[in-house]
Amino acid sequence: MNLVLDSNVIIAAFAARGLCGALFELYLDRHTIILSDFILKELRWAFSQKLKMPQHSISKIETYLRETCILSSFDKITKDICRDKDDNNIIALAVSARANFIITGDKDLLVFKKYRSVRIVSPREFWDTERCAENNK
Repeated sequence: MNLVLDSNVIIAAFAARGLCGALFELYLDRHTIILSDFILKELRWAFSQKLKMPQHSISKIETYLRETCILSSFDKITKDICRDKDDNNIIALAVSARANFIITGDKDLLVFKKYRSVRIVSPREFWDTERCAENNK
């Protein structure tokens, strides 16, 4: 399964080590996580400006992500779908990469629930969906 993790989920995975960290580690082995240069740029900014993380730590995280995830380009969406124009890039990446899910904590994206064939869910919703699927095997 192809997953696009919004930057807020990745930031939480590395900064808090809660549900997002567990989700990232567990599903990295089971699914393909798709990133873009746009997401990496958002991550660098957030780690540096919001979390005041040292540059060498940011570089290590970016190297790790580049080695373990698929870096994909995408065709921009010509019309604005989301209130926040940056969120259009997340949707465009998911559509271009044929992702099954966008996993995000962004309420502006979550209100869609689905865009074309891409389901848009919170980390908790994805975790519960996966656990339910595993229990039914």
